[in-house]
Amino acid sequence: MTVHLTWKRALAALVTLGLAGLLFAWSGLFQISASSGHWKITDWFLHWTMQNSVRTYSTFQTPEDVRDDNGLISAAGHFRQACQVCHGAPGAPPSPQMQAATPPAPDLARTVQHYDDAELFWIVQHGVKYTGMPAWPSLDRPDEVRRMVGFLRRLPEMTPRQYRNLTQVPAEPTVSGFRPRVLESCAGCHGTDGLGRKQDDIPVLAGQNPAYLLQSLRDYASGKRASGPMQVAAAPLSDAEMEALADHFAAMPGLEDIGLPEANPILSAGLPGEQLPACSRCHAPDKPAPLIAGQRTTYLADRLRNWRGEKTMIDANKPQLPMPVIARRIPEEEIEGLAKALSEATPLNQRD
Repeated sequence: MTVHLTWKRALAALVTLGLAGLLFAWSGLFQISASSGHWKITDWFLHWTMQNSVRTYSTFQTPEDVRDDNGLISAAGHFRQACQVCHGAPGAPPSPQMQAATPPAPDLARTVQHYDDAELFWIVQHGVKYTGMPAWPSLDRPDEVRRMVGFLRRLPEMTPRQYRNLTQVPAEPTVSGFRPRVLESCAGCHGTDGLGRKQDDIPVLAGQNPAYLLQSLRDYASGKRASGPMQVAAAPLSDAEMEALADHFAAMPGLEDIGLPEANPILSAGLPGEQLPACSRCHAPDKPAPLIAGQRTTYLADRLRNWRGEKTMIDANKPQLPMPVIARRIPEEEIEGLAKALSEATPLNQRD
């Protein structure tokens, strides 16, 4: 008996297979428990598909600059708080509970060498579906992703002692008003003195306006202000803890309410032709804006550039904040000089 293959029979076969698949899914017999694992061919196929996707998308969806080796403290601090529980770290094994997931999170010290910098950037920024690997909390902060790529590149050779030095600081006397490890977690990046552990991308908190610090924590916790590490750090805090942290760091010696230097014309007069107001109109003594005289050069320059590209601040359906608009009116060639002038406006740097 000869069966002739026609398009109608082929279509009927496809429909039958589709209905059979839907019936099997409806029956509940498909095993979705993490304890059952994947078939080996399924595991291979999913991993193979992921690698191909990462290679393709990282080719044309990553910026030219994808790695920063100078921000290890902030990247390591975020890794300890958000990644270590699944992936483990030098001297710190991953959580057995998280390793019972399907698939379990890989040991990054062994797997990062399988990817180039652009691929690592893409994975860290966008995450991977069906694996539990989340996207970066804020897609508007590629500078933070670059620092994480730099940190991941160091993992294969990093010792437990080096990791502890990056993520922990010597214990200080107990301070009332905080749950265990809250203040320790903050000090891991910002230092027990609030001076940022001499890390260029970490701002000086010591001496800062407490109202500004409190509002920043609230904005990070709500997602209104973009930063992967800070959003993760601030989200679990109660409002009382935020107030206590703001007061704690503000009371330390550091930034001073001395006004802004007059040497830079943008600071003192702005650029009237560009509708750019002087920085001193808001960042001055007795003003509610943050103190910026004495802040770190790199942090200030990066913050202005982030404001310029802040996508969430140009949404017509969201309230408009002044700094994105102001930052876009500052010529790119003026940003470094402006940040440097502000950083040198106080003897704080001499104490670093």
